[in-house]
Amino acid sequence: MNVDEPTLEAGEPSSPRVAADDMGLQADFIMALRFFSRLPTGNAPHQAPNLGRIAMALPLASVAIGIGPALLLIGGALIGLPSYFAAALAVAAMVIVSGAMAEDALADAADGLFGGHSIERCLEIMKDSRHGTYGVAALCLFILLRVTALGAVAAINPLAAGAIWLAASIVGRSGALWVAVALPPARRDGAAATAGQLPARNFAVGAVFALLLLFLLAGPATSIVALLAALLLAVAVMAGWTALCRRLVGGQTGDLIGALGALAEIAMLVGLLPFV
Repeated sequence: MNVDEPTLEAGEPSSPRVAADDMGLQADFIMALRFFSRLPTGNAPHQAPNLGRIAMALPLASVAIGIGPALLLIGGALIGLPSYFAAALAVAAMVIVSGAMAEDALADAADGLFGGHSIERCLEIMKDSRHGTYGVAALCLFILLRVTALGAVAAINPLAAGAIWLAASIVGRSGALWVAVALPPARRDGAAATAGQLPARNFAVGAVFALLLLFLLAGPATSIVALLAALLLAVAVMAGWTALCRRLVGGQTGDLIGALGALAEIAMLVGLLPFV
């Protein structure tokens, strides 16, 4: 998948009138899975993505996306695999399940934002599927940070490592949608523009669900202080990234949303790990 813009699955977009059977949490859950992963979702007709619907179902979809890699991390460490090797296997599994969306988006965003000297050039670079120096460096650092963070925790407590990672990925993915609330699409022909600007109310509903899952999953392995510290750090990253996108390209794209998901996940891990 070229995540210059999150590519839609094959199939004709739905008409503006959506049947009642195509609405509801189950349909929104499937839409979120199709937008953010490569997990099988059955043969139901594909609908044009709608960020308002995706946002509210995304925390549950993130559980489905992340549970397999998290269990692989836990299981690998428990059966005696070296913790960093188990972490590398789990991260590889996440890359496969998610279609490398966050990785590709982060690389494209780094190339575009830091390699262009005008809005038009930044957007042109991001749309190019090839990766340059900034993109490769960002991609390598993201994978390295993920593996070392998870491996370090798994060496002490495999269950905590899996739970914290799953919680961080849920909050990161949902939090990344803030860019679609705060900024308009930077171009008219991308998937982000097709999905529309996200209403703040829909984002808030999804964010509340994501926070509940964060407390349920990461709370037992850390503390309230750790959760608050991680959230403050993630919010700071979200605010900073939004301001950077506004200044450099005047809006948001699928790459910028996906990149923020990766950055917010790392921010959550940075905030949680000292308290494990």
